[in-house]
Amino acid sequence: MVKQYLDHSREILTSPRSNFKMGSKGSGLVSLFGSQNSYNLREGFPLLTTKKMFHKGLIHELIWFMRGETNIKYLEDNKVKIWRRDAFQHNLPSLVKERIFSEGMKKYSENWEEALSEYGQRIKEEPEFAERFGDAGPIYGKQWRNWEYYDKEKGKIVEIDQLKNMIEGLKKKPMGKKHIVSAWQPGDVPKMSLPPCHVMFQATSDGDGNLEMQLYQRSCDEFLGVPYNIASYALLTQIIAQEVGMNPKTFIHSFGDAHFYSGLNQRGEWYQQNFNQLQKKIRGVSDRTEYLAVLEWINKNLPESSNEKKYDHVTAILQQLSREPKKLPTVEISKKPFDELTIDDFVIKDYQYDKPIRRSMAV
Repeated sequence: MVKQYLDHSREILTSPRSNFKMGSKGSGLVSLFGSQNSYNLREGFPLLTTKKMFHKGLIHELIWFMRGETNIKYLEDNKVKIWRRDAFQHNLPSLVKERIFSEGMKKYSENWEEALSEYGQRIKEEPEFAERFGDAGPIYGKQWRNWEYYDKEKGKIVEIDQLKNMIEGLKKKPMGKKHIVSAWQPGDVPKMSLPPCHVMFQATSDGDGNLEMQLYQRSCDEFLGVPYNIASYALLTQIIAQEVGMNPKTFIHSFGDAHFYSGLNQRGEWYQQNFNQLQKKIRGVSDRTEYLAVLEWINKNLPESSNEKKYDHVTAILQQLSREPKKLPTVEISKKPFDELTIDDFVIKDYQYDKPIRRSMAV
């Protein structure tokens, strides 16, 4: 798994089809459209080993999705900040209107960062504040467990529990081709703090008692998001397999736009101007340690800015590419209904990892 991730990361940085473009979040992107990886879940749990992963965070997030929740208080209560930035931006107009925060804050500025930290603390400590300003919109949990549509014949709104229907469908017709859960509800997308990145997943049996799952992800933050997406959906595959009496076999990950953020302002401009040279240097790497030489060249020539640096994922992945993958861990999950699972029902064994590489998420 780790080798596949690192190979894919290198491909994004070096492919002739890759390009540099400005993203919607104020940062430049090194981007590659369209690729696929497959992970054999019988070889171990695909948790990245070339940097330490906050695996409790991804488990909490999956529990949150499976319960159909969209308010980030559960996450904040469990020290998981994954959705704080998007929820903050989503609720900021209301927070400004209520004069809780001042208007005119520039995204990523010092004032914005301070307000973001205060927002997370108040979500955790003030239940009323969390109820009013903690919702992230009709994101994954809402669509997985409570998809809504207007039934003209019945003259009312109908709710669909997609995840439960998938599980029941797999029990009845394990090799069926209609076991699909979609998070992309066009009518709800404008109301979401972040439109679904992992858009839809499909599951089926291979006919020999094994479960296979495929995810289509439209937008793929390769450094921060993708390692969590891989592990999260591998967990989900195992959870569903246990529910329907199968063994988890394969997780297939299909990528739309896979990218590395290059940083803001002058930093992003530098990457744009030097993209061809960057590709040439990385293509010339034949040994893992040589990635550090490319990293040194970048750091020597990049414009200095402490605030921009933490949004630069290119330097982070080069550091990770220089590391040797370790043996995959294994995971054990209690055999109980998916929506009754808690963090204590997951045990990850023999997880070996390198030091963490910290970067911030662009929003």
